[in-house]
Amino acid sequence: MHTVLILLLSSFSSLFVGFVWYNPKVFGNIWMRESGVTEEKIKGGNIALTMLMAYVYAFFISVVLWSLVIHQMGANSATVNIKGVDPSILKNYMDAYGTTYRTFGHGAIHGFIAGLFFALPVVGVNALFERRSWKYTLIAGGYWVVTCLLMGGIICQWM
Repeated sequence: MHTVLILLLSSFSSLFVGFVWYNPKVFGNIWMRESGVTEEKIKGGNIALTMLMAYVYAFFISVVLWSLVIHQMGANSATVNIKGVDPSILKNYMDAYGTTYRTFGHGAIHGFIAGLFFALPVVGVNALFERRSWKYTLIAGGYWVVTCLLMGGIICQWM
């Protein structure tokens, strides 16, 4: 239960960052111009469904970040339920290193790396084929870099 709550909290952080990032006083007006989105188009959509789906997708991203920022998950997957592996190996490892590198800063670094080297390139490739501007790419990709940084920090600190 604790794990799910932390993942839900980190997912919520994506909405928080979005409210700030896409505010007209920050990057909202530039993003609207560069993406071709108008206020009428935004108002014509189902905002509740949009926010719900954005939250669900952010949850999926949180689950992936969980495996990237918590190094002990690799030890678990390398030893659990493998025939011939003594289960005490994992217990001994976790007793010695279970909370090593479990800080907000460490998770934020890994989240930043995931955002910069995974999310930004995904946005960038789509933007190239959609013939979007470099401003659009930096705004949309930058949002994911900052969001992954924050999500990674939350997951690593409290998981």
